[in-house]
Amino acid sequence: MISICIPAYKRISYLRRLLDSIAIQTFTDFEVIISDDSPDETVNGLVTDYDTRFTIRYFKNITPLGMPANWNFVISHAQGDWIKLMHDDDWFSSSDSLQQFANKAALGPKFIFCAYTNVFGDTGSTQVVKMQPVKKSVIINEPLVLMSKNFIGPPSVTMVHKSISESYDERMKWRVDIDFYIRVLHKEKAFIFIDNPLINVGISSYQVTNECFENPLIELPEGLLLLDKYGTAPLKNITVYDAWWRLLRNMNITATGDLIKYSEERWPDAIIKMLKNLSKAPPGLLKIGIISKIFMFISFLSNRVKGIL
Repeated sequence: MISICIPAYKRISYLRRLLDSIAIQTFTDFEVIISDDSPDETVNGLVTDYDTRFTIRYFKNITPLGMPANWNFVISHAQGDWIKLMHDDDWFSSSDSLQQFANKAALGPKFIFCAYTNVFGDTGSTQVVKMQPVKKSVIINEPLVLMSKNFIGPPSVTMVHKSISESYDERMKWRVDIDFYIRVLHKEKAFIFIDNPLINVGISSYQVTNECFENPLIELPEGLLLLDKYGTAPLKNITVYDAWWRLLRNMNITATGDLIKYSEERWPDAIIKMLKNLSKAPPGLLKIGIISKIFMFISFLSNRVKGIL
């Protein structure tokens, strides 16, 4: 019924933790598929310790695919009705986690995700993350509000039906999961949220998040790619508009030349006008959250009245 798809890379202790959490699941109608980008055979050696405990298929990538190509590759080999992507540093929080996902699979919607627990490796502290019920209609009505905040979470907390043909955009690195969710929500217009934290998400200093967050070399080209995909109409939603306002503000983008420096593609007029409004505000005041919100709101109203949005 469920294909647990694991893109792996070297981290044997983490992968063992994940496989141990799979081995104790009370729900057993699943297969495990591992696609290995590692430069050595350590992952392959670990897999042999589990191949008698559950159905497991292993693929070695002679040339590393990298993320998210490795995600797409491992999913392409899934034979189950449902796809459960799991990063190798995340794991199931309890023995009935997979059963709870399976219980929801018969309810109709083809996109399921759950609450989760962030586990900070450096300190051992934890943080439970749950989506507020009010956000359900918000992200269905305008999925691009996920640009403001990822209310869904990392791919490990999701499960999608095999009939969903969307794949992860291999041109992206930072917003790759959000872009995937946006496309799925545009198509399905429904989801199931499980309020129980069924997944532990490993948080550590080496993750891609730390490399990409507020890095204009990554964030701006990917933001422009989202604009190319979905247009500027979502900017009529003030939450989406505010996400772009904060993105430009936080990376100190103050002139059109700053945008072109990171991507020479043509930027939409709505973003150029927003940037001009942003540049008129005193930088010191923009560091104060409520003041920045006021300037953003004025910019939003002005561009709505002028028909720019």
